[in-house]
Amino acid sequence: MSRRSWGALLVVAAIWGSSYLFIKVALEDLSVGWVVCGRCALGALVLVPLAAHRGQLGTLRGRWGAIVTLALVQVAVPFVLIAAGEREIASGLTGILVASVPLFTALLALRVDRTQTSRGWGLVGLLAGMAGIVLLFGLDLHGDRAAVIGGLMVVLASLGYAIGGFYLRAKLPDVPAAATAAGTMLVSAAVTLPLALATLPDHAPGLDTIGSLVVLGMGGTGIAFVLFYALIADVGMASASLVTYIAPVFAVIYGALLLDEPITAGAVAGMVLIIAGSWLAGSSRTGPSRSTEPAPARAR
Repeated sequence: MSRRSWGALLVVAAIWGSSYLFIKVALEDLSVGWVVCGRCALGALVLVPLAAHRGQLGTLRGRWGAIVTLALVQVAVPFVLIAAGEREIASGLTGILVASVPLFTALLALRVDRTQTSRGWGLVGLLAGMAGIVLLFGLDLHGDRAAVIGGLMVVLASLGYAIGGFYLRAKLPDVPAAATAAGTMLVSAAVTLPLALATLPDHAPGLDTIGSLVVLGMGGTGIAFVLFYALIADVGMASASLVTYIAPVFAVIYGALLLDEPITAGAVAGMVLIIAGSWLAGSSRTGPSRSTEPAPARAR
């Protein structure tokens, strides 16, 4: 890749890696429902006009049943799980655990899609990545029941991302990415609105909370999506997918510098195993690959 492409990739990774930081800050004054509904609504404000400008919204006609299912499996429920889990664990650790999505994709492929089955080094990567998850739970989350539950919520969210990827490939393979993103964000904002209304804040949110939510929604879910697909058009999906493995590093750095979160040996070892294992599992598949983590979901 050119220097320009590497720069664009690092920008997207930096934005997506910051999502966990902004979730953590927003949760100081807002409920999980407000954070999720707000980020989805703000993301839709960016993505719907984009899809409309490209003339792609019409492709959703007759597909809303599948869009609703995808929104629940790969956006609304995972976003709720991640925000709820992050109440109990560090933002950097959340970013590391979310990087396990390719591992769950490889596991599900054994039963769901044999063309995406990992072979050889991919199986080694799968084992290494799972060992990294176990290591994180054993060293960084042990002895704290709430933290263990929070970590499990984030892992379940990663599983939802992976399941949604297979559903997308099966049900919406011909719908443009921008249209899918716009539709799922609209649906996710709508289905999480009752949760937000049921948990109204008892005081006015601070400017840092409002700013974090705006950047999370319009930046991490909206603008980063646009940049990511421009990157795909420039260098291809294989190279653009490297952002998946770089974003967790930014998440850990942001958490340490801005939230005073400790960088433990267990976190570093777990991150190395999960990222390396995910890369091996994702790059050693037997068949052609399409992104199984559409940008709305991977926008954290």
